[in-house]
Amino acid sequence: MQTRPDEAHEETGGIRNYKMLVGGEWVDARSEKTFESVNPYTGRVWATAPEAGEEDVDRAVRAAREAFDEGPWGKMTGTERARLLRRLAELIAENADLIARVESTDNGKLIKEMGGQMKALPEWYYYFAGAADKIHGETIPSDKPNFLLYTRREPIGVVGAIVPWNSPVLLLTWKLAPALAAGCTVVAKPAEQTPASVLEFAGLFEEAGFPPGVFNVVTGDGPTAGRALVRHPGVDKVAFTGSTQTGIAVMKDAADHLAKVSLELGGKSPQIVFDDADLEASNNGVVAGIFAAAGQTCMAGSRLFVQQKAHDELVGRLSERAEAIKLGDPFGTETEMGPVAFKEHLEKVQDAIRAGQDEGAELICGGNRPEAPELRDGYFIEPTIFTGVDNGMRIAREEIFGPVLSVIPFEDEEELIEQANGTRFGLAAGVWTKDIRRAHRVAHALRAGTVWVNSYRTVSFNAPFGGYKMSGLGRENGLESVNEYTQVKSVWVELSGQTRDPFVLG
Repeated sequence: MQTRPDEAHEETGGIRNYKMLVGGEWVDARSEKTFESVNPYTGRVWATAPEAGEEDVDRAVRAAREAFDEGPWGKMTGTERARLLRRLAELIAENADLIARVESTDNGKLIKEMGGQMKALPEWYYYFAGAADKIHGETIPSDKPNFLLYTRREPIGVVGAIVPWNSPVLLLTWKLAPALAAGCTVVAKPAEQTPASVLEFAGLFEEAGFPPGVFNVVTGDGPTAGRALVRHPGVDKVAFTGSTQTGIAVMKDAADHLAKVSLELGGKSPQIVFDDADLEASNNGVVAGIFAAAGQTCMAGSRLFVQQKAHDELVGRLSERAEAIKLGDPFGTETEMGPVAFKEHLEKVQDAIRAGQDEGAELICGGNRPEAPELRDGYFIEPTIFTGVDNGMRIAREEIFGPVLSVIPFEDEEELIEQANGTRFGLAAGVWTKDIRRAHRVAHALRAGTVWVNSYRTVSFNAPFGGYKMSGLGRENGLESVNEYTQVKSVWVELSGQTRDPFVLG
């Protein structure tokens, strides 16, 4: 049977040994293989999780299919599902501190950010609980007077949810809450770098009253466990958050059995500061957009476009603030930026910084590993700012997913729109100006799924989120996201009882 989160693992020599949740049971991989999770602040192993193979994934998908087709979940009304979602929200609130501590240990994000995410998380489940009994079709006026015509919205079935390492439980929730509201069952695979918080979270489901198999978690790497989940013919829908390159591969694999796909992928989002903007507010917003979470967010405002008159002053303010950012222990109350999540990612960020220097951009701040002795074991990189960046440079084209800001000057609005949209991505953007007409004009012209005006990096359960172009397909959050987990059925009811010519289309 499922258990509370603190019973989902065993302690051995100070290392937590987690199990997977499959069909309501905590299990090891059939191979009995495990992999290690490293605390990015200490550089030391702190947990292990099962290394799932194809057989383990198949077992989880079969459990989800059985729960959907044969178990009590498939027979529940939306009102009954809503009751369980509300209870889950209550349990998340009760366990928010625990889950936040685990996630911060696993990915190195600040405890104050993880704590804020977990305390806000119940609102997603309350919101979608409210939607669960409001998923309905329409009565359509038939052009044939002897027919009643209506539609039904029905759950799509088994969902494979694959989530990244930067905010595992939050980004899982963006998929899980609407999927459960719609009546689907779910098999989740967290990133191999950060499996622990999703497993802790999974321990809440039995106490909330969910039947076994409604929510399952398999752990392992992307090429093995992730690909097996995407390619499994028993998966009806794949919901993926991650890099654009991997998202394309996911879509191709899902196409082999025509599974529905939603993708929340990469970004190279512009922050745009006009010369009439409040520079104190925009400075704060730019810092939030690129240095919060060490830049490890798909919506990171990594390209800063500054109108010429404001350029030097804003760059000076940014450089001063970046140099003052306190790096340190993610659990420290004064820490403002923690490490990046794992060693290989640190190396990727360092490579991007070298590329910026090689291309001729001017490094005015950061770019190195910090020298403080207490930071040497962690995967830290200093907040980094480049000026003199051309929009065609690699650091302005490719997603770095780290605390690296590229500053690009511009003269007028027309030039700005062309440059801001001159990217294969289209996830988010920020516009800083006191001119309300300009704010709306530019927001409408930007090819991005979310545009913030005089703000940045704000999300909500009721606001659709997703990308244009290579930043993804579909939307998460908001009532619109429920449609991602349903399909429409048309029902024709003949009313006259009369027969017709069987060889003529009705």
